[in-house]
Amino acid sequence: MSGSGQTISDRIQEKLDDLTRAERQLALSILENYPASGLGPLSKLAADAEVSVPTVARMVQKLGFKGYPDFQAELREELHAKVRGPIAKHDTWAEAAPSGHILNRFTEAVIENTRLTLGQIDPVAFDKACALVADQSRHLYVVGGRITHTVAEYLFLHMQVIRPNLTHVESTSNTWPHYLLNAQEGDVFVIFDMRRYENNTLKLAELAHARGAKIILFTDQWRSPVHQLADYSFSCRIVVPSAWDSMATTMLLVETMISAVQDLNWDQTKHRMQELEDLFDQTKLFRKFT
Repeated sequence: MSGSGQTISDRIQEKLDDLTRAERQLALSILENYPASGLGPLSKLAADAEVSVPTVARMVQKLGFKGYPDFQAELREELHAKVRGPIAKHDTWAEAAPSGHILNRFTEAVIENTRLTLGQIDPVAFDKACALVADQSRHLYVVGGRITHTVAEYLFLHMQVIRPNLTHVESTSNTWPHYLLNAQEGDVFVIFDMRRYENNTLKLAELAHARGAKIILFTDQWRSPVHQLADYSFSCRIVVPSAWDSMATTMLLVETMISAVQDLNWDQTKHRMQELEDLFDQTKLFRKFT
């Protein structure tokens, strides 16, 4: 990827407003099946997007590349990064590890991830997604994967206090048909899916989408295939000096969503919090010091 940390998808989204009609048509075609769409011959990309070959050449230059070969080389690097496993990611970082203590290096990476993530978030889209999550007339389903189920559980735990009418979908796919049986048009699925994207998560999203559900996706900078089905998709930067990807920016967005939804339903949320505290007292779950 480029030294700025931007993906080609980021560049395209930044330039959308400056593109001609034909270039915008091409850009949307590339994003539809990104990054695989740009890995074939230039003529095929033009044909698939129903634009001319010169249109492809012009847009590639607008994105900052000398020509189509440079554009493809960057895409291949992104694709390689997308499928790296934990060991490969650690080795790649270690070869170019900056000096300084891990506390500083890791924190700097998270801060940069946060800056780049927030720079790509549409506040209007985020507000609309929060409004969907807050709408208690819609059943809310929260879905995570092998690693991201921990973030999904965190969101679900807070939503249990804020609102009724919700379900935490377990990460084992053999239980999904039972959840989908009750899903109705207009219900909301919040889905977490990061790189090495899970086939089961995509299948669940497809089935939910077919039933008319709304989908809110939290994914990484390369974007899960689920984004093609999502009503709102939020891409989080995840690369840090570790064998594991970071959930820090994802957690930031999740906690921001919790705060926004809490405020949208504050009167009821306050009442539910008070009732929950009474239940805690009755069960003596927590120690009292006064």
